[in-house]
Amino acid sequence: MSGAGGMGGAKKKPLASMEKTQQKEPEESQQKRKEAKREQQSKQLSTLQLKMNEEQILNALAQLKAITVYAAAKTLGIKASVASSILKSLYQKGLLKKEGGFSGHPIYALNQQT
Repeated sequence: MSGAGGMGGAKKKPLASMEKTQQKEPEESQQKRKEAKREQQSKQLSTLQLKMNEEQILNALAQLKAITVYAAAKTLGIKASVASSILKSLYQKGLLKKEGGFSGHPIYALNQQT
């Protein structure tokens, strides 16, 4: 194995070409893109909550045996990041409870209080 640590992946670009790519894309545009992505995400989140109220979301999730971020995303037809924030907000409101999961991947279940 060479000194790369045996991980594989992209090889390090020579400095000259790295400088070129940095000049091509000033930090400003990178910043704008990040902000746009964040805006898009919150827009997507609010549009879903407008289209579906909590009850409808909970009804859709009720069909799942285990409510995970990815299962919810698939069921609701949304991105995992959006599903994650919806599940978190439902959990904070006490509509979901954590059943298990590990290393940052919680498994939720409906809280049967209603």
